[in-house]
Formats: sequence, C-alpha cells, structure tokens
Amino acid sequence: MASIPVKERVKLSQNWRLGRCRDRILLKWRYSQMPWMQLQDASLYLSQANFILAYQFRPDGASLNRRPFRVFSGHDEDVCHFVLANSHIVSAGGDGKIGVHKIHSTFTVKYSAHEQEVNCVDCKGGIIVSGSRDRTAKVWPLASGRLGQCLHTIQTEDRVWSIAISPLLSSFVTGTACCGHFSPLRIWDLNSGQLITHLGSDFPPGAGVLDVMYESPSTLLSCGYDTYVRYWDLRTSTRKCVMEWEEPHDSTFYCLQTDGNHLLATGSSYYGLVRLWDRRQRACLHAFSLTSTPLSSPVYCLRFTTRHLYAALSYNLHVLDFQNP
Repeated sequence: MASIPVKERVKLSQNWRLGRCRDRILLKWRYSQMPWMQLQDASLYLSQANFILAYQFRPDGASLNRRPFRVFSGHDEDVCHFVLANSHIVSAGGDGKIGVHKIHSTFTVKYSAHEQEVNCVDCKGGIIVSGSRDRTAKVWPLASGRLGQCLHTIQTEDRVWSIAISPLLSSFVTGTACCGHFSPLRIWDLNSGQLITHLGSDFPPGAGVLDVMYESPSTLLSCGYDTYVRYWDLRTSTRKCVMEWEEPHDSTFYCLQTDGNHLLATGSSYYGLVRLWDRRQRACLHAFSLTSTPLSSPVYCLRFTTRHLYAALSYNLHVLDFQNP
C-alpha cells in the first residue's frame, strides 16, 4: 500500500469493506480444467493441462495481454500445483514427476518423484517438499547438481492434498485426506523427517485438508472438506485452533488467502463462490458467485492484490476489480 496515495487507499479500503467491485472474465478455455495460479510483480502464472502459461498484466491490473509471453512444459499429464521460488517454478504433475523451470531461461528439468500423482509442492530456502496420492511426503534439494536426490521419504498413511514449509525452514506441515490416519494436519522436522506434532483432535473421517499456509513461524491457516477454515497458533495449543470460520452452506473450502492482517478470502466448491471474511468476527462479510447453476464450478485457486482479486475456475479466470467497481 505504500506506493498508493492516501486518498486512493481510503477509497479502496471502503470498496473492500462494502464489497463494491466489478466482476470480469480475464481468460476462457474450452475444456474443464483444475487450474492453479501465482502472481509475481506484473505477471500471472496459470496452469493449463500439462503447461504453465505466463501472462503480462496491462497497466490497469484488471486485464491481461491475451498471448502468454512464456510457456513452461515438461509434464506428461496435468500440472496439479506449482510455486514460484528463487527465480524458479517448481511444479507437481499428475505423472508423478516434479518439474523445475528457470523463469528467465529455457532451463527445465523434471524427475520421477512419486509412484502416483504429485498433488502439492512447496519450495523455500533451497528445499522442495512434495506430497502425493501414494501416501508419502518427500524432501528434495533445489540445487541444480542434486535435483532428484530424495533427502527424506515420510510415510503419511494417507493421501497428501496440501503442504507448506515453515518460514523458519525448520519444519513443514502436511494436509492429508483424514482417511488412513486420524489427524489430517501434521508437522514434520525438515532436517530429520521425523514427526514433531499433529494439530487438532476429533476430526471426522474424510475431513481432508485441501489448502494450508503459514502466516508466521507459529501461526497457520487450513481449510478443506469439513467446511471450516481454522487458524492455529502453535504457541498456545496444538490440539485446539484459536479461531474458526464455517462455510454457511456446508460447502468444501478449496483454497484460502490472507493479507497477513484482518482480510481472509476463501474459494468454495460450488457456484464459483468467493467469500471475504473479517478475521475479527465469525460471520462472512461478502460472497460473490462467479458462475451460474448450469456451470457450477469450484474456485480452485485465488490470489489478491490491493486492488484486485483473481479466481481460477473450471472454464475461466475471473477478476474482481475493487479499484473501478
């Protein structure tokens, strides 16, 4: 916000608080996809089938140059997930492979990582962690001379849907299906691969965690099939979350994003529903349905900036423009 004039900051803040925005479709595609995306500077990276496409934003931030300026390939099946780290794109594929692509060159390496599809990946501090349907999580080095050399293999007893490395680079958390193991959230030591602790208790079977993110070394958020977003503070308790928000229509939460302060945005499993929450209260502030009933779609991924919120659905990419509602 520092680069935005004070008058415009006030206007933008009011628009977010009151839910004033304009919904536009940035991109459409012909076949149903399960896209993932990341933002970096003036670029948007979007997975489409077995490719990752890089688009340039136009100056208004509410539109894109329709032709991608880079295409990253290498997977034989769909890209399930990817992250941006250290001028690299690290991607997880349905072919059981991890791809490492340099953003500013043609360097691309892929290697066999798991026996089944790699559902999630994270990369920080030169370390890659991956989680798979084959009920394992693995730790890998990012160093170019050691790509593909597994450092640790962790038997999770459950399909791994989400994964995140702690900002301290000492541990990572896995979000699993909650079918083969009683706890869907477990924290592991990054150096030894040993279990440190599990979060929560009394989860119903099938309460899988589809998205998880650290806000600080001691706080993280999770969401998934049991229709709750939970906020965990490891300094107070690992058995009980400090705050939770329930999806009012009993829908699965597919993804979440925060501004590190009071704003929480979530994507639900039906009607392209994006919800905005004030974390100081339990009730949802605003809900935006981005699809009609015949084309009901989950929100597979969402990201936001000060002025815009971007949501990736089965057939299109939407932007909610809070600058020019």
